[in-house]
Amino acid sequence: MCIFCEIIAGNIPSTKVYEDENILAFKDINPVAPVHIIIVPQVHIECANDINAENSKYVSYIFEKIPEIAKSQGIYSYRVINNCGEDAGQTVKHLHFHLVGGVQMGEKII
Repeated sequence: MCIFCEIIAGNIPSTKVYEDENILAFKDINPVAPVHIIIVPQVHIECANDINAENSKYVSYIFEKIPEIAKSQGIYSYRVINNCGEDAGQTVKHLHFHLVGGVQMGEKII
């Protein structure tokens, strides 16, 4: 079981900011900004390459919930990041999105 599946199962503690039957959002343990939330589907999808017709509903649902999650953290301007694969920096093989904000960011991503 991957670390995010362990967090979803409650076997590893996290600081949850939102949870429902489809997704879990929790604070990143190594934040890069004042607000850094990880948002994951409750089902295991390894990365963006594995999104298909059967599971894409979780991705669209995450993007429907992002504004609500951001607002709950007091931010209205933010960046959403997804890393797919090792070369892109994906260290946990469970589809996830970084919601980052609370600081002035430049337009460059790297």
